Amino acid sequence: MNSEQDSSTRKLILTMLKTRSSMTVSEMAKELGITEMAVRRHLNTLERDSLIESKLVRQAMGRPTHLYSLTLLADDLFPKKYHHLTLDLLGELAEEAGEDVVDGLFERRKKKLISRYGQRMEGKELKQRVAELAEIQNSNGYMVEWEQDGEGNYVFKEHNCPISQVANQYNHACACELNMFEQLLSADVKRTECLAKGGTKCIYIIQDK
Repeated sequence: MNSEQDSSTRKLILTMLKTRSSMTVSEMAKELGITEMAVRRHLNTLERDSLIESKLVRQAMGRPTHLYSLTLLADDLFPKKYHHLTLDLLGELAEEAGEDVVDGLFERRKKKLISRYGQRMEGKELKQRVAELAEIQNSNGYMVEWEQDGEGNYVFKEHNCPISQVANQYNHACACELNMFEQLLSADVKRTECLAKGGTKCIYIIQDK
């Protein structure tokens, strides 16, 4: 079996576990029309990647058997459309209370994030603060790369924006992120490209004050 077929079979296993909640090896083998040994080989790979987990279940008769299910990590592989709900709720709020109230929500979120991450910046040089910010943003799914240019500035690139659908409609979200960066880094920060405005990435130029 080639690697493309392997990948396809593992996707089928993940889909089955998503729809069935949990299954045994024999149940999966029967459903897929392959041997139990082949199923175990795929399960070993999925378990190694922390996408599935198993528990030993005792049966009324016979030996205990392993029951496999998805981990929380695997659940993220399936489509999510939370932004539709978020946009609907923000739209309702804006209609009821006005755009200023929505902007106020983004401001409060910004302040909470600054409060949450501020202590991680204490006592660090700017380069260390930039590295810390990259780690924070990466943990939130922003796919960050950063480097120092020939003039001593830092170029901070975000290749993904988890809130891009919201930011496309509510520009204040982007303004809050820029301001958050300035406060966390205690530096001058300029955005030169933005995903929410048609860019291929978000790029920030960071200068020491």
